[in-house]
Order: sequence, then C-alpha cells, then structure tokens
Amino acid sequence: MDLANLHQPPFNTTMMGVVKGVLNYYGLPRTDAEVYGLSGHAFLINIHPTLCPSGPYCWNRAPIFKLIENLGVRTVPLGFFHAGSSPEERAAIERQVIDALDRGEAASLLNMEHQLITGYDETGLMTSQPWECVDFPPKHLTFGFWSEFGAEIHVDFHRFEKGTPARAEDAFEAALRYAVDVYHHGEQHAAAGYLAGAAVYVAWVHAVEAGHGSSHGHWWNATVWAECRLRAAEFFRDLSEDLAPADLAGPISEDYMAMSKLLSAASDKELPVAEKVALLRQASVHEANAIRGIESLLV
Repeated sequence: MDLANLHQPPFNTTMMGVVKGVLNYYGLPRTDAEVYGLSGHAFLINIHPTLCPSGPYCWNRAPIFKLIENLGVRTVPLGFFHAGSSPEERAAIERQVIDALDRGEAASLLNMEHQLITGYDETGLMTSQPWECVDFPPKHLTFGFWSEFGAEIHVDFHRFEKGTPARAEDAFEAALRYAVDVYHHGEQHAAAGYLAGAAVYVAWVHAVEAGHGSSHGHWWNATVWAECRLRAAEFFRDLSEDLAPADLAGPISEDYMAMSKLLSAASDKELPVAEKVALLRQASVHEANAIRGIESLLV
C-alpha cells in the first residue's frame, strides 16, 4: 500500500521536510517559512564541539514536538532501536507503523536523516528520499533486517496524528518564547556532549581554530543552520501587522538574513581559518541582535 499525496520536500533540514510533508498530506498547508518559524526550528542552533555532522539531529526534540502541535499535527514517538534490537522488537515496531499507515496516518523514521514512511509492500517499508540520491538515505527498508541502513543503526520511529491548529497569536508567541529560551538556556535543549543557543558560536570558533573547519561536519552544520536562518528571515518578513509591526519585525528579518548569508559563506571548507572565524563572529552578533528584537516583540 502507498499513501497518496505524502511527499517529502528536499529541505536540508530533513525534520522540517517531514513536517511539511505531513501538513500537506493532512490538508493543513503552510508556507516553508511558517513551518520552520512556528515549529521553532528556524531559531534552533546546535553543534558538537568537534563539529560532528550529527549536530543538526542530536538535541531535545520535545519542545519542538509541542510547537508542531500548534500547526495541527501531534508527533507520537514509537521508540528507539539499534543494531542489537531483537527480531521480536523489530517486528513489533513494524506492526505499529503498518497499523498507522493502514489507518491513513503518516509515519517517519530518523536514522541519520528524517524520512517519511510512505507505504509498504510484501518485503518492507517504503521510505522517501529527501534528495536525489542512490542508496542512502534508503528508499526501502527490508522487514526484520533493515539491511539498507548498513552496520550503523540508531533509528527512531514516529507516527503523526492530525489535530486542530492553534490560534495564530498563540502559535506565534509560543515560537518566539522558544527562540528566546533556546538562545539563553541552550543547555536545556542540547543533548549530552552538545551545545545549543548562544554558546554555539564560541565553541564553533574554537572548533575551527582547532582544525575542524574543513570537515564535512563543519560544512553540514553551516548548511543546515543557514537554511534555518533563511526561513527565520522569511518568517519575520512575511508577518502580518496583526502579529507584529513592520518596524519591529523588519530588523529581525534582516538580522536572520545576514546570519544565513554569513553561515553559508562560512560553510566553504577551503576558506581560510581567519575568514571563517570572522564570519562566525559576525553571525553571533546578528543572532544576539535578533533575539533582542524578539524579546521586544514579546514585551
């Protein structure tokens, strides 16, 4: 069986690709900027001190799951599994996913990337590939074996229930409060061994100076967080006067757009260390300015 009209757009931030696909499938269309902004993901930034490419994935997702409910979708975690999970455990989660699909509910997995589960056949689950790719992330997951993941298996499964979107004002305020909280209290949002919020930039500069700025992880972190900041800029640019006056929202949008451009430029693996450091420090200033603007909006 195949869930018609369940598609994942090619966002670098694959969690947002899953959410956007689910919203479209449930008939709750939102602009890209609204998905990133009202979910709070537009304002998140999270890295590992060595710039491991896992930075965009390893953080406390519970607050953002709560914000996604304001868009009209409830995320239901189904469990975490690894290479040592037993055949019985794998069969049980496959049954839960199939039951959800049979009810017409969307489901997803996270193993390196977030992917929608679009259906199943007699051999396994069918999964969406977020970009043009050959084997990974896989487009199929064989029942029982999950061999398409290779030797590295650390997978979360989720299903999604359709709900009722929150009032625009309430969803907007909740997203802004998350932006401020994750910036000032990043330790409450980062996973163990990672950093989130304001602490990121100092650690990122140290990592670049320690030689990690030419790594795949540096490039990928900069790429994902630049996309998030671009969506934040669009989110504030497109706000109605009912939610925020243009004289307050406009400068915030400009700061996030500047951040996006700076992080995109810093993503270049070949860029000299001193230039990368300068770009990251400029981005840090714009981030602080944007948060002060958001705090003014909340007041």
